[in-house]
Amino acid sequence: MNDLYFARIAEELKINPLQVMSTAQLLEEGGTVPFIARYRKERTGSLDEVAIALIRDRLEQFAEYDKRRDAIVKSLAERNLLSEELNGKIVATTSLAELEDLYLPYRPKKRTRATIAKEKGLEPLAAAILEQNPAFSPEKAAEAYISPEKGVDSTVDALQGARDIIAEQISENAEIRAALRELFSFDAVLVSKVSKDKESEGAKFRDYFDWQEPAAKAAGHRLLAVMRGENEGFLKVSILPDPEKAVKLICRHYRKEFCPSWEQVREAAEDSYKRLLASSIENEYRKQLREKAEEEAIRVFAANLRELLMAAPLGQKAVMAIDPGFRTGCKVVCLDPQSKLLENSVIFISQSEQAREASAVLLKQLIKKHGIEAIAIGNGTASRETEAFVKSLQLPASIAVVMVNESGASIYSASEVARNEFPDHDVTVRGAVSIGRRLMDPLAELVKIDPKSIGVGQYQHDVDQTKLKKGLDDTVMSCVNRVGVEVNTASPQLLSYVAGLGPQLAKNITTWREENGPFKNRKQLLKVPRLGPKAFEQAAGFLRVRNSENPLDRSAVHPESYKIVEKMAHDNNCDIETLLKDPQTRKQIKLQNYVTEDCGLPTLNDIIQELARPGLDPREKFEAFAFAEGINEIKDLAVGMKLPGIVTNVTQFGAFVDIGVHQDGLVHVSQLADKFVKDPNEVVKVQQKVMVRVLEVDAGRKRISLSMKSEKKPAEKW
Repeated sequence: MNDLYFARIAEELKINPLQVMSTAQLLEEGGTVPFIARYRKERTGSLDEVAIALIRDRLEQFAEYDKRRDAIVKSLAERNLLSEELNGKIVATTSLAELEDLYLPYRPKKRTRATIAKEKGLEPLAAAILEQNPAFSPEKAAEAYISPEKGVDSTVDALQGARDIIAEQISENAEIRAALRELFSFDAVLVSKVSKDKESEGAKFRDYFDWQEPAAKAAGHRLLAVMRGENEGFLKVSILPDPEKAVKLICRHYRKEFCPSWEQVREAAEDSYKRLLASSIENEYRKQLREKAEEEAIRVFAANLRELLMAAPLGQKAVMAIDPGFRTGCKVVCLDPQSKLLENSVIFISQSEQAREASAVLLKQLIKKHGIEAIAIGNGTASRETEAFVKSLQLPASIAVVMVNESGASIYSASEVARNEFPDHDVTVRGAVSIGRRLMDPLAELVKIDPKSIGVGQYQHDVDQTKLKKGLDDTVMSCVNRVGVEVNTASPQLLSYVAGLGPQLAKNITTWREENGPFKNRKQLLKVPRLGPKAFEQAAGFLRVRNSENPLDRSAVHPESYKIVEKMAHDNNCDIETLLKDPQTRKQIKLQNYVTEDCGLPTLNDIIQELARPGLDPREKFEAFAFAEGINEIKDLAVGMKLPGIVTNVTQFGAFVDIGVHQDGLVHVSQLADKFVKDPNEVVKVQQKVMVRVLEVDAGRKRISLSMKSEKKPAEKW
């Protein structure tokens, strides 16, 4: 990889080029982002996962650039067009736009107005006009090019052909294109108008029927919304600067001094911009703006997904899960502390009083029979009614009743994963099980669903799907490896996100587990088919074996560092268990004594921290949440009400909050705090518990406006 690329990336990330170079080498050796961030701090200078992922992505972009540059050089060389000067320019640039500009005059073309004019022999006339000699008369010179046989019937035809040639030359001028890009970036205006006769059909885009703003300042969500309206045929959109400014910019580049040829050059410049350059540069700029908006949308989606995946787990407790329903009843499942399905049934709470009584008896029996410690209720249709019914049973206070976000549960229940887990049960039972398991361990359950289906994104269908998948997969992998995975209980889906594994090795691990019994230690992982030393190196530190004889197998200490810990214990005349349990012994350890060429203070500090909290789950402690009682539907809301809620989605324009009425309310970015908020993620996170005030209710359109700002008290009267 070119050293110039390392320098470019280092400049972008404000880090040392050697850090980029070392990270690139680790990635080339097969290192994963979580592994490099956690276990190779000495080599990267303690770069975090975000920086490492950015380096990886930029290196991939530069690799694609190299492929394109090599293809261009090959094409030019094969056609004997690669001069030493041109090759030097190509080698010197690292910008794809500049590279394409250099290639543009040599790119094989279809027949254009300029090529037709050249076929008519008008190229010398165009060159003479562009020379702008004060003594040169274009009209007189054009007379010599009149040739009816070639299709040039008059001086007007000759001059038009010459201008066509000049216009194309202008459009292929790299300096002009670069200057226009800069003009677009500062002066382009995003203009959106409604398409003819599409007012009613495209009503959802009403805000953009007559909209304009500086393109550079357009928020990403607005840009994606406008482009979606354009793609669906409801909006006409342009992103252009003042055309007069653009033409003047071109003219300044070509004008020498006043002469008879200048008017021909000016006309060619105007034609070049309007016919060739405007649309070309606009398309480039649109792509640039869209990519920026997509990056922001993916960043928001990934941040929301991280909060959802890292939500506090209830832990290993016996759980009853209820998937609410009116007509078909509520599906009830009972799970043991290891999330195994014990029993399932159906209750009816809305058909009759007799059915309600029978349902109450059944629930109490199941709770007693299975020692239920918590009840999870899906937040879909009939959820608040089901919650009220369960709370009316006067159960022991120790049994938490928790509303669980069931977004994506129906997708899981119909998936191949669910069918393999529960081949003898229908989708309703599988969906209820998923709701219960989400309460016990959100991360372990949500990894079974395509991240795009979890419902915490913004315009996720409008962005590059490959980039979106990569961004979300990075997030899931980061969360899974940060928490750690118990190898003897994890599902294949959870294991597949462990650094260095993937779907096939995850399946091999579970198959080995089924055939040979639980893993007794980390070393046994090397017995799994196709799990070689490299995969073991990447994965081992993130896998836990809780019942291992070696206590370090329960921690995030990597096996490659076991000897260091053993030496620490030996030097302090104790065993490893004592190191784990006794803070005073750990305090006596002088880390400088254990520094080696491969293991520096960053790794040693991580080891000491892990010995103090071996295998500790980094997620927050679980706290039960309850919506306001008696507020179950939109009709129950009134302006001014203060209600508890849970943030379900954070976007660039605000946050959506579930307040228990089957329709999330929106806290606009202007209502998130008493101060100005630029980025909603600075104030709220998905799954955060908040207190909101109702500002406006539109039951017909199912819209609820909320506020998190302090309520202003009326001024006192004197």
